[in-house]
Amino acid sequence: MPAMPAIEAQFRSLPGGGILYDAARVRHPGAQLFQHGHWVAHNAVREVSGGRGSVSFIAPGNESTRTDDAWVWRHYRRGGLVARLLQDRYLFTGAERTRCFREWRLLARLIDCGLPVPEPIAARFLRSGLTYTADLLTAELPPSLTLAQSLGRAALSSQQWQSIGRTLAAFHLHGVQHADLNAHNILLGTSAADQVFVLDFDRGRIREPGDWEQRVLQRLRRSLEKISAQLPPTVFGKAQWGWLMEGMAAGKAVGCRL
Repeated sequence: MPAMPAIEAQFRSLPGGGILYDAARVRHPGAQLFQHGHWVAHNAVREVSGGRGSVSFIAPGNESTRTDDAWVWRHYRRGGLVARLLQDRYLFTGAERTRCFREWRLLARLIDCGLPVPEPIAARFLRSGLTYTADLLTAELPPSLTLAQSLGRAALSSQQWQSIGRTLAAFHLHGVQHADLNAHNILLGTSAADQVFVLDFDRGRIREPGDWEQRVLQRLRRSLEKISAQLPPTVFGKAQWGWLMEGMAAGKAVGCRL
């Protein structure tokens, strides 16, 4: 992965909250970055997808220090039964412990390691009593499809599965534990030679090697089995998983850190 410019982490206090941002990327670090009306007024919201973890695709214009920049805005929402009660609210235990700040800092660290993840732009939390809401802006990645979308279109080659495996090996060699690795947060480029990216590091962390590595892979395999259940048997099975594991083993054997 090509070297990225250094990320300049800066904090700015807001009424009831704060913003953590890349000073080398954000020109005007204010509340407007996370106001939907601001982007609508500038005709800058290009697309919105619904559901939990919904995202907005933003053309930031003069809010960014880079021309033709593109950002992705994600509002944190809860899943499971607790979502019925709290929806998008989390217990506040300090700014640096908010979901958005922790993910922003982890992404910055992974970028510094040369790993294929979205560049962090800005994160914001807003308090209300004992709880807070959170948002995250990241750089939009090159044109790509999720692994789930790709499998819905056609079977992948052994080389593509091995490339996925080598990418995951690089993360594990850096001790990166993904909290919810599945076929929806692995991105494949539009050609077989394109880079593999990994998304959504909410609750992710850096750890020493251990049993967690197998648990991460087991979660991914369950996701692939669920997605491929209604697809032709050639899309995913023992052979495809074997190719992915071959890629992981090869990556670890040579210390593949991308």
